[in-house]
Amino acid sequence: PDPPVPRRKLVFHTQLAHGSATGRVEDFSSIQELYAKIAEVFEISASEILFCTLNTPKVDMERLLGSQIGLEDFIFAHVKGIQKEVSVHKSEDSLGLTITDNGTGYAFIKRIKDGSLIDSVKTVCVGDHIESINGEDVVGWRHYDVAKKLKELKKDEPFTLKLIEPKKAFGKLEPRSKAGKSSAGKISTGRETLRLRSKGPATVEEMPSEAKSKAIGKIDDLLELYMGIRDIDLATTMFEAGKDKGNPDEFAVALDETLGDFAFPDEFLFDVWGAIGDVKRE
Repeated sequence: PDPPVPRRKLVFHTQLAHGSATGRVEDFSSIQELYAKIAEVFEISASEILFCTLNTPKVDMERLLGSQIGLEDFIFAHVKGIQKEVSVHKSEDSLGLTITDNGTGYAFIKRIKDGSLIDSVKTVCVGDHIESINGEDVVGWRHYDVAKKLKELKKDEPFTLKLIEPKKAFGKLEPRSKAGKSSAGKISTGRETLRLRSKGPATVEEMPSEAKSKAIGKIDDLLELYMGIRDIDLATTMFEAGKDKGNPDEFAVALDETLGDFAFPDEFLFDVWGAIGDVKRE
């Protein structure tokens, strides 16, 4: 086990993404604890929080809070907004949706593929939380189960999604040209991050190296390709499980021990092993 980190007081600033005063949160080790602290600050229920973004109040999926928070990062919490129900005719095999989850049982849409079936349904947006599919409540499901359920919907039949969109800022729309990269300058190398864990205490770690970040990004791409989900935390876990293994079989065994409930396809595992191997060769 890692030696205990001397306790420093880590205080993070937070706001509600649709607009609020700035609050302060500290002493949390997991996403659940963080949501509870944010909820306390703003006097809302933790179940209102759909997801958090770092350094931007926009629904920017590149800035989603996963298991790492930079010590300088500003946390924006996106809360439940309008509920909507959408009926879609499944005219193609693929819907073009990529799903992720917030770590506390809410699956939401991380990406909509350009030109896909869902892309043509303008009421479905990135950031929408999927509450039910054809009347079946999927709250509390993991993202891969939601993605699987969507994949298994029969072709040429209509289906219904109940969605909740993140609450939007009222009347504060910025011109599009400013969107995106405004805070990119803040991200310097050698920064430390707080690594959140579902079990055990959070630890302060160095920012991962460029090669490691690249490999984790590649694994995340493979998760999307094979399983229709994106999950940087899961990709990081897979990288950690494989980095000191000698061959794909050892890697598969290690994954089975840590992530037994996934049932990954073999060709996916080989591709992930390849992505980890690229880092070892650098």
